[in-house]
Amino acid sequence: MQENNQNTKNTGHPSYARIWQTTLQIPSGKVASYGQIADLSGLPGRARMVGKALGYAPKALQVPWYRVLRSDGRIAFSPGSEHALLQTGLLQEENVVVLNNRVKLKMFQWQPDLAELLFKLQH
Repeated sequence: MQENNQNTKNTGHPSYARIWQTTLQIPSGKVASYGQIADLSGLPGRARMVGKALGYAPKALQVPWYRVLRSDGRIAFSPGSEHALLQTGLLQEENVVVLNNRVKLKMFQWQPDLAELLFKLQH
């Protein structure tokens, strides 16, 4: 989840900007996994970095952090927690079905097309 953290050491990490830009490409009504965002950002194997980067995303960028889930479609926050409820609500506003803290990736996972991969995603 987005935090209002003023730590410039973390917000200035060059990989974070790539993660934010990739996450901004996820269309409304679609979700991606932390690992998928890492791969598409040119950072394979760095799924945990994605989670950390999303926590440091500047509010002004309006990065849709809530569209990023675990690899099995689960929300990373504890079920029933304030953050999980917020994420669930934001996804439901985009017509993403969330049941038992989970999204069916077969129905809602973002699959960027070739044009998106070549022209929108920056590595």
